[in-house]
Amino acid sequence: MVLHFKEATSVYRKTLPYVLLQFGIGVVFALFGIIYLSLVAWLGARFLWGDGGTSLLIVALVMLIALASFAYVWRLIQRYALYMVKTGHIAVIAHIVEEDEVPENQIKYGVKQVGDYFESASALWVVSEVIDAVLKQFNKAVARIEEMIPVPIPQQLQTLISIVQKSIVLAVRYLDNAIIAYMFVDRNENRWQSARDGLVLYAKTWKMVLGSTLLIVGGMYVLSFVLLTLLAPVSVALDFLPTSLEMISWSLVGGMVAVVHTGLVKPWVKTVVVTTFLIEQRDETPDSETTEWLEGHSERFSEVVTKAENNAPLGDESSGSGGAPETPEPAD
Repeated sequence: MVLHFKEATSVYRKTLPYVLLQFGIGVVFALFGIIYLSLVAWLGARFLWGDGGTSLLIVALVMLIALASFAYVWRLIQRYALYMVKTGHIAVIAHIVEEDEVPENQIKYGVKQVGDYFESASALWVVSEVIDAVLKQFNKAVARIEEMIPVPIPQQLQTLISIVQKSIVLAVRYLDNAIIAYMFVDRNENRWQSARDGLVLYAKTWKMVLGSTLLIVGGMYVLSFVLLTLLAPVSVALDFLPTSLEMISWSLVGGMVAVVHTGLVKPWVKTVVVTTFLIEQRDETPDSETTEWLEGHSERFSEVVTKAENNAPLGDESSGSGGAPETPEPAD
């Protein structure tokens, strides 16, 4: 595992242009968000500390519309722009791990790989949604902490086990990146077959891959906690400012922490998870036994198998579960 971390850190340094691109995009949108939400907060202050009247009802309505609009626009940006950028980063990581070379103009290379292989953001989104669902069902079936401990569990540890179990759910947001990375390596013209094989290979290597993911995700949240505690002196300094300026200042500080967390830390976590999986799966091959086991424990995997057999297009959003696909949470 230590060797995987070392190699992943080396890969992370080699993909710094992509990391800095995501960081820069995060800074731009964070500044926009801070200005936008600070305006909303100012309107909220007017509403709370005003003297009543129709004007304040209008302010309240503006606040609600502003928050809803910001959330909707940000969701669209994540789905159709940032997700493609992040997936381009995955393509570059996969190339470096497998070929041991950095592509020239890696940003252009990543964008081209995503466009050539997935054709559209919607197609990529559909694949990610199905992979997310299969991983959640698989991890729920095998990664049961209570069953992995051969002795009775004290009541005091139940809360800790519950936290670990929820962490496994959070880890899926990074594990689906590993399957997407495998698809770039596999280069199968039948995209669903490539996704199926990647999921089978994860089922055969899940202990090492999930274990390292939980370790690194846990470390990431510990780092976030440390960053928050370091803000204690800042709170003392801001306490002397007027209320309105203090709110804006806290928005700036919170935005900076969020940008560092999502723009620098999360891409490193993603690199570790992808690198670990690509290395671990090299000595494994997809087999019918594991495929059948997965089909028996995940109805969404059966959907992947059916689409692989029919060589269905990626943009086909119909599913055996019915209804429109849910929106998967991007990892970073």
